[in-house]
Amino acid sequence: MTLIEVVVFIVVLGIGIAGTVVLFTQVTKASVDPMIRKQAIALASSVLEEVELKPFTFCDPDDPLVYTAGGTGACATAEDIGVEGVETRYSAANRFDNVSDYNGFAMGSGQADPNIRTADNTPISALSDYSVVVTVAAISANELGATIPTATTEALRITVVATHVPTGTVVSLRGYRTLYAPNSP
Repeated sequence: MTLIEVVVFIVVLGIGIAGTVVLFTQVTKASVDPMIRKQAIALASSVLEEVELKPFTFCDPDDPLVYTAGGTGACATAEDIGVEGVETRYSAANRFDNVSDYNGFAMGSGQADPNIRTADNTPISALSDYSVVVTVAAISANELGATIPTATTEALRITVVATHVPTGTVVSLRGYRTLYAPNSP
């Protein structure tokens, strides 16, 4: 072998090893992504389920006319999108009591409440890198197909976005809640 052949062999071998190291680094970094994505999905799913299980009525469920009101005009406290008064997700006395109360709810990294918490206000320190934001809105025309051709306040779109802040992994889940029992919280 000549000196030129040895130098070319070393250069080719160096390029091959450098490529392998770069590939190994990318594979190692990506191997954590499925776990992060699964945790974000589980977090978004649990919050979406919590919201969907709340009542959706014409009146605030605390309203004395909730069982008899035939529309929002008959309520002492009509249920609008957003929080009424001092309701929170965590207060036993003033807990969110309707789907629409969750509009604008946020918790976790970068939010006003920096902790991911259970519904009973227990912080989950293992999820400190995640954040959750909930949006509730009336559906738009034809959003649910031809069965509801116009925009209505009798069906709500719930969007829950869970983010793993350090990696920027975002999971967005959407659910719908219809007003099928307007007088039954």
